[in-house]
Amino acid sequence: MPTYDYECDACHHKFEHFQTMSSSVKRKCPKCGKPKLRRLIGGGGGFLFKGSGFYITDYRSDSYKKAAEADKKASEPKAPAEKSSGEKSSSGEKSSGKPKQE
Repeated sequence: MPTYDYECDACHHKFEHFQTMSSSVKRKCPKCGKPKLRRLIGGGGGFLFKGSGFYITDYRSDSYKKAAEADKKASEPKAPAEKSSGEKSSSGEKSSGKPKQE
C-alpha cells in the first residue's frame, strides 16, 4: 500500500497518509476540519528489494566476471617458492624437513 502526501489549502497543514490505491481521496483536513485537502503528486519511494539475489553484482555479464577474476589474480601478492626437500640449505647441508636441534 502506498503512502500519499496531502496538503490543506486552508491551513497549509502537510501530512502523509497510508492508504490503499483503491481508497477514495481524503477531503477533510485532520487539523482544521475544513474540506480543503488535496493530494500531492510525489516522486514516489521507488522499489525496495529485500533478501538475497537483488544486488546489482548478481546480474553482471560473464565478460565482466572474467575480467574481475583476472584482475583479482593479478593483484594478489605471489608467495615465494618453497625449497624442495632435496635442496641444500644456506649452511651447505641437506634439509631433512625437520627443524635443527642445537
